[in-house]
Amino acid sequence: MLKHIPTNKEENLLTGKTQLVEFFYSGFKDCKEKKTGLEFEKLPVLKESFKSAPYVDVVKFLNEYRKENWQSIVENNSILGLKNQEGTITLEPGSQTELSLEPSENLFNIKQYIDIYNTKTAQIADKFGILWLGCGIQPVSTYKSINIIPKKRYEYMTRYLPTVAKKPLVMMRETAGIQSSFDYKNEEDAMKKFSIALKLSPIVSAAFSNSPVRNGHLTKFKSYRASSWLDTDNARCGLVSSKAFTQECFSFENYVEILLDVPMIFIEREIDSTTNEKTAIKIENTTFRQFLRHGYHGLYPTKADWELHLSLYFPDVRFKNYIEIRNHDNQKKDNIMAVPAFWKGIIYNDEAINAVNELLKSFSYFDFEYIRRKTPQKGLDIKIKNYKLSELAKEIFNISFQSLKSYKDGEEVLLEPFKTIIDSGKTPADIIIENWEKDWHCDISELIKYSQLY
Repeated sequence: MLKHIPTNKEENLLTGKTQLVEFFYSGFKDCKEKKTGLEFEKLPVLKESFKSAPYVDVVKFLNEYRKENWQSIVENNSILGLKNQEGTITLEPGSQTELSLEPSENLFNIKQYIDIYNTKTAQIADKFGILWLGCGIQPVSTYKSINIIPKKRYEYMTRYLPTVAKKPLVMMRETAGIQSSFDYKNEEDAMKKFSIALKLSPIVSAAFSNSPVRNGHLTKFKSYRASSWLDTDNARCGLVSSKAFTQECFSFENYVEILLDVPMIFIEREIDSTTNEKTAIKIENTTFRQFLRHGYHGLYPTKADWELHLSLYFPDVRFKNYIEIRNHDNQKKDNIMAVPAFWKGIIYNDEAINAVNELLKSFSYFDFEYIRRKTPQKGLDIKIKNYKLSELAKEIFNISFQSLKSYKDGEEVLLEPFKTIIDSGKTPADIIIENWEKDWHCDISELIKYSQLY
């Protein structure tokens, strides 16, 4: 029997699968505004050594930046982020910062916010000897020299994930990415968007490859970050299900069935009602299905437990009460907005979705799985079914570009810089690789200057 675990105080406990499915129904929106959400991670490094900036230094930055009308997010007397009405800044396991913004129908508003954020954070971080980088992985430090922040969630993940895979600590401590989120109108609309996002995910992930340098050296990968996700936890990562690639064969109930059999890592319970502070409680050898049926040492599942379990499922595309598209390396300044712009051009336009489906109609689930496993090393430089992936990517990005033009908001200009790279058959990683020996002479400081965000 576990000792000193806070018991459930909630009156409305989960009693069956129907409540889990209803969570996704709660996400229905009319989608007329075409809102886009963004989560933007970036890497802190020390100016002098280019090593990963430690938590104690990043906290100094947070304390200073807090004066810009933010409130602290605290756990066990440790600052783990900031929040205000516009969004949150939270720390990832290796002290990467993640900015999460409220969804907006206007991508230019998001861009303006990101530009101001990068400028201000660079100015403040400079006082503490920190630079921010727009790339997908720490270029010098590896996970062995990066301590996790003092957050129970990450402590339990650090204990559990290495028991099931080889690279979860790379993913947790070294990497940074960009995620976009989108609304759905109803279940049919959700499945249509989910299906197309899953099909495109490995191709688009390859297009945004931007992490070829690790531990101070050029690796054999164009996206070392994506390679780490291949070996993080097969039970909770990847392309969800072959059924999901055919929208007529998949539903919220199917998604719930998958999540029910994913092993749990921990749950959270309130330990201080005055501060709303919570503590993480490790769960061992238990799936959510078992937790739902039998509880765990006197604790029984709540809606909050289900939402937490959803957040600990890490596929390339996932449902919350919106659709979250996840697997993109972080980018340098000019390419950041290409991620939400590309997906907005596809997700909210049925003609664009139909055009992509037509382009990819000969591809099976196993073809997309093959692309997912090959592109971390090869980027867009692979062939499949007699197609060059670089040529497919060019056509796909053009579909999005034309779709954005059809919205008549001018947002296609946000995709133009990145589309120029794709039209040349390259990825951001290819540009780094070309420069690494020829112009930069393997000098890590040149990569830092190239990737610095300010």
